[in-house]
Amino acid sequence: MESVIVAIDGPSGTGKSSTSKAVAAELGLSYLDTGAQYRAITWWMLTNGIDVDDPSAIATVCDKPVIESGTDPLAPTISVDGVDASGPIRTREVTSRVSAVSAVPEVRARITELQRTIASAAEKGIVVEGRDIGTTVLPAADVKIFLTASPEARAARRSGELKGKEATDLAATREALIKRDAADSGRKTSPLAKADDAVEVDTTDLTLKQVIECVVALVEEKRASK
Repeated sequence: MESVIVAIDGPSGTGKSSTSKAVAAELGLSYLDTGAQYRAITWWMLTNGIDVDDPSAIATVCDKPVIESGTDPLAPTISVDGVDASGPIRTREVTSRVSAVSAVPEVRARITELQRTIASAAEKGIVVEGRDIGTTVLPAADVKIFLTASPEARAARRSGELKGKEATDLAATREALIKRDAADSGRKTSPLAKADDAVEVDTTDLTLKQVIECVVALVEEKRASK
């Protein structure tokens, strides 16, 4: 099969991660969660006492942590300086700070370079999920998907994901999602946006299986035409 690069963008709660991992697994592709990398560098900043409200402080040290991403869609990993960070990066503290850290241009430049290196090394192809993959990181991706969903649907999904990890309620989750959307869409460097040539898929009323089938069909169509 032809190697193919798939960019899946969109805000939180649209089904990006579940869809991306399932599509990669079904098509035999590698998988990269770029959001986990920004969470990882944010976690490192917080753990090392860096003032995440100070962009210059963030910029000065953002090249220090060694971030490694495992690209097996069935068992993706993320480590910082050799330490498994898959659990720590999902805390509410990291979630509330990641937009501020990821908005710093030096952070984006460093992580974007890392993402491009990983994508270029994927021999069979890769599914890369994030917020600026189709617009900035991999603008020449073979397939670009932009997932959307209503704030209510997204909040319900995120609340479900957080249960058992941290106590949360639907209203607070919805408010946090909208706040992060505004921050990510409004940042000067690589804002959250749909690429002009991306296919938009509204997942509000779709099951995960339906979304996966839709994306797989788009990728297979592209592969057949290469």
